[in-house]
Amino acid sequence: MKLYDQARAPNPRRVRIFLAEKGISVPLVSVDLGKLEHKSAEFTRINPRQAVPALVLDDGTVISETMAICRYFEAVQPEPNLFGATPLEQAQVEMWQRRVELELFLPVAAVLRHLNPAMAAMEVPQVPQWGEANKPKVLAFLEFLNGELADRAYVAGARFTVADITAIVSVDFMRAIRTEVPEHLTHVWRWRHVVSERPSMKA
Repeated sequence: MKLYDQARAPNPRRVRIFLAEKGISVPLVSVDLGKLEHKSAEFTRINPRQAVPALVLDDGTVISETMAICRYFEAVQPEPNLFGATPLEQAQVEMWQRRVELELFLPVAAVLRHLNPAMAAMEVPQVPQWGEANKPKVLAFLEFLNGELADRAYVAGARFTVADITAIVSVDFMRAIRTEVPEHLTHVWRWRHVVSERPSMKA
């Protein structure tokens, strides 16, 4: 089994944190995105979508897409549970994971990919107007999340789940677009501090 990875990219980091929370170790194969190794013929044979992470199982089966990889490991090793234990909790975790991914993670990525000249080879074509349009979306969602976190400890409920993994990676990823969580969002800051102290964050 191998996990094709990139140390600074946010999606591979989500998987590494997930594995660390599970206590699962998987050999990592680094793919240099700066050198466009993800677009090489060799890696394209592994993942035709030319993206990391990609998990190659012992029988050669390839699983790509971050949440698909996490769900595979959740099924292989159900505990500690990160996708929800009851039908209601599973629905809540899925709802929040989806919200964070669509309304925070992807807007941050859009700002970076469409406004940073260094990303021009990866984002073809760059559309600067789309990058600018996503800046207010990032802050608007953080305002919404701050209100939600006033009444609970974690993004999807009373305990840490995969929704928190996507959220903390998104918030940390904001450094790449030179944006910080506004100081008045005290509940987001409290949550961020607690989650950042988890050993898995070093993965």
